[in-house]
Amino acid sequence: MKQEQKTRRSAPAIMARLIGLVRPLLHIMLAAILLGTVGYLCAIFLTILATESLVEKNAALFAPLVLLTVLRGLLHYAEQYCNHFIAFKLLAIIRHEVFASLRRLCPAKLEGRDKGDLISILTSDIELLEVFYAHTISPIAIAVLTSAVMVLYIGRFHPAAGAYALGAYLIVGVGIPLWNGRRGGEAGMIYRNDFGALNSFVLDSLRGLDETLQYGQGEKRAAQMNERSEELSRTRESLSRMEGAQRALTNLVILLASFGMLFLTLHLRDLGVMDEAGVLLCTAAMMGSFGPTAALSSLSNNLNQTLASGERVLEILEEEPLVAEIPWPEDANVTEAGMRTAETGDKSVSPANESRGTAAGAFTGAAAERVSFAYGAEEILHDCSLDIRPGQIVGIHGPSGSGKSTLLKLFMRFWDVNDGRVTVSGRDVREIPTAELRDTESFVTQETHLFHDSIANNIAIGRPGATREEIMEAAGKASIHDFILTLPQGYDTEVGELGDTLSGGERQRLGLARAFLHDAPFLLLDEPTSNLDALNEGAILKSLAEAGEHQTVVLVSHRRSTLRLADVVYEMDGGRRS
Repeated sequence: MKQEQKTRRSAPAIMARLIGLVRPLLHIMLAAILLGTVGYLCAIFLTILATESLVEKNAALFAPLVLLTVLRGLLHYAEQYCNHFIAFKLLAIIRHEVFASLRRLCPAKLEGRDKGDLISILTSDIELLEVFYAHTISPIAIAVLTSAVMVLYIGRFHPAAGAYALGAYLIVGVGIPLWNGRRGGEAGMIYRNDFGALNSFVLDSLRGLDETLQYGQGEKRAAQMNERSEELSRTRESLSRMEGAQRALTNLVILLASFGMLFLTLHLRDLGVMDEAGVLLCTAAMMGSFGPTAALSSLSNNLNQTLASGERVLEILEEEPLVAEIPWPEDANVTEAGMRTAETGDKSVSPANESRGTAAGAFTGAAAERVSFAYGAEEILHDCSLDIRPGQIVGIHGPSGSGKSTLLKLFMRFWDVNDGRVTVSGRDVREIPTAELRDTESFVTQETHLFHDSIANNIAIGRPGATREEIMEAAGKASIHDFILTLPQGYDTEVGELGDTLSGGERQRLGLARAFLHDAPFLLLDEPTSNLDALNEGAILKSLAEAGEHQTVVLVSHRRSTLRLADVVYEMDGGRRS
C-alpha cells in the first residue's frame, strides 16, 4: 500500500465519496437539515421582528418573539441530536468497513506497512470524520437554504438589496472557504501523515525499549522523537495561523457587508424606492443572517484536516487486494456451527475437523507444480516443484532466503504464484473458497503473535468454541500443558501485550497448540522448534509423528535433527527444489 498519495483527489471528490456513505441514514440527515434551517430562520427573524416592533412600536409582537426564542432552542437541540446520531453511527460503520478492508488486504498489501500509521487511521483519522458528518454536510445545506430564504426576503424590499445579500453570502460561505481550503489543503495532509508517522515511531520505540536501554540509545531516540514532535508542531502552528487569518477575514467581510447594506439601502431611500423601515429591516436582516454562512466559512479550518483524514480512510477502503478472497459457492449450506458445507453426492461433507475432509471431500495431498514467485523484482522461487502425498511428513531444508517460508505461504495462498500452480487435493488454490482452504490447513509461522488475553483464549483461536478439555489436550501435544499449570491462574493467566510475559519458546509452543487444536488435515510448520530446547523439541516431534497418522505435515527447519522424523526431505537451493 502506498505510504504517500502523489496526486490528491479534489476536496469535492472526497466529500462526494464520504457523503455517499450517508445513504442508509439519509432520512435522518434530511430531518437535520430541515430542523437546522427552520432553527436558523427563527434566530434571524427574532432580530427582524425585534427591529420591526421598535419601528412600528407594536407590543403585540412580543409573543411571537418569545415563541421564536423557544423554537430556536428546541430546533437547534434536535438538529444537533440528529447530526451527532448520524456521525457516531457512521463512524461505527466506517470502522467496521475499514477492519473488513484490512482483512481483505492482509497479508500481502499490509506487508511492511507501519502499524502506528494504521492505528492513527483507525483512531484519530476516523474520529475526525465526526466533524464532517456532524458539522459539515447539514451546515452546507442549511446555509444554502437559509441564504436563499433571506435573499428572497431582502429582495422583496428591492432587487438590488437581494442581489447584494446574495453576493455577500457567496463571498463568506463559498469564496473564503475555497480560498482557505486551497492554501491549507496540502498542509492538512502533511499534518495527518506526519501524525501517523509519529505514532509509528512511538510504537516502535516502546516495543524496542529494552534494546534502546541496553545499547545506550535513549538520548538519541528521545532527540529523534523531539525533532518529529517539533516538526509536527510547526505544521500545526501553520494551520493555526491560516485559521486565524480566515476568521479575521470572515469577520471583516461580515462587518463590511453589513455596513454596505446600510449604505445601499440609504441610497435606495434617497432615490425614493425604499422607506426607512425597509432600511432598518434590510440592515437588521443582513447583520443577523450570517450565522449559517459564517459557520460554513469556519468549516474550512478543520475541514483541511478532516478531508485529509477522509482521504487516508478512503485509500484503505478503495485499495484492491493483491490476493482476492474466493467466496463460498452459492449452493453451499451452513451447518449449525456456522460452518459451510457443499453437497457431494448423497451427503454433505463438513469442513476440516469432521472426518479430516474439506467441503469438497477428503484431503488427497498437495503439490507445487513448476512454481515461480517474486516479491516485486526479487525472484524467490524459480521453476520449483514439490509433491506432498496424504499422510506423509515432508521436510524442507535449505539456507535462509531459499524460499522455504514463501513456499508455505503460497500453499496458504497469502500470495498468488507468478507462474505454475499450487494445488491442494488436486485443486488449484486460486479456485478453492478461502474459508475452505483455511479449514483444510493449519499454519505455524516462525513468530507467534499472542493477543492481550488469557492463555486459554489465545489457544482457542485455533477453534472457536473449543472446550477447556480440548484446549488442554492441544497444549499437551505442544508440550506446554505442565508449564501452564504452574502459573498462578493456569489457563486463565493473561499473557500481556504481544505475549511479553512469556519466553520465545513458550510463545512458540502456544502457536503449536493452536495448530493442534485446529486439527486440520494439512499442517504447515515453519521452524516450529527453533526456540525450543532438546527436551521440548523431542516431545513436540513425538506429537507430530503421531499426528502424521491422520494428518499431512510439511516441516520447514534448518536443523537436520528436526527433519529426521520426515518421510521425505526436499532441499531448497536458490529458489529451486533439489
